[in-house]
Amino acid sequence: MKLKISFNSLRLFQYLILLIILPLVSTAEDGADSIFKKGNEQFAKRKYEEAVSSYQKILNSGYRSAAVYFNLGNAYYRTGDIPSALLYYEKAHKLDPGDEDIKMNIQIANLKTVDKTDPVPEFFLFRWWRGLILLLSLNTLAVLSIVFLLLTSLSFVTYLFTQSIAVKKASFYTGIVLFFFSITILFLQNRQAHYFNIHHEAIIFSGSVTVKSEPDPSSKGVFVIHSGTKVGVDKKDDGWMKIKLPNGNTGWIRETDAKEI
Repeated sequence: MKLKISFNSLRLFQYLILLIILPLVSTAEDGADSIFKKGNEQFAKRKYEEAVSSYQKILNSGYRSAAVYFNLGNAYYRTGDIPSALLYYEKAHKLDPGDEDIKMNIQIANLKTVDKTDPVPEFFLFRWWRGLILLLSLNTLAVLSIVFLLLTSLSFVTYLFTQSIAVKKASFYTGIVLFFFSITILFLQNRQAHYFNIHHEAIIFSGSVTVKSEPDPSSKGVFVIHSGTKVGVDKKDDGWMKIKLPNGNTGWIRETDAKEI
């Protein structure tokens, strides 16, 4: 499979946001928007390590964007650093869970990892619900909710001031429908934020990690995982992290063995 790294595949609105917002986080030497462009140019010239440095500079300034995370993941992938590539692909996915390019690159990068675990079978309604709440990004949902609320207001203003009975009926029922869509979108926005708040995950960075039965180096090893593996994070305890694999296996690792998404 070929990695889809074409910058044309990124959504246009992400670049527009970058061009508008990135100058606000510019450094004294160079604006963050020009740093982003420089990173793209370095990537196109196959100067991947330099591109990584440019994208990291943007993140170090405090700016966060699915486009920056995605491009940084691509640059790390080209350097052969698969754990870092997966980390930033997953960060991009959290900001834009419906983006197909991001999901595709996660799948491609996972082919380079050692561990292949089959997830526990999931009830189809749970899969459907998760797919629904992760269909669009939080930013997109926020914009849609505002648009529908404005249209709802316009419909009811029309209802109040029009003299036509037919227009009154049409605007009233249209307003009801638009208000329902607004509430639905706000609900989906809330559920997506809640989903990411309770689902904490990490990428393993150590080459080979023996997962322990207890948060104690002398405890029994239960299984071994390798770099690039994504794990769920259940809790932390004094420098230890309790993890869970998609197949349901659980255990403890040192926090330094992984980086949280």
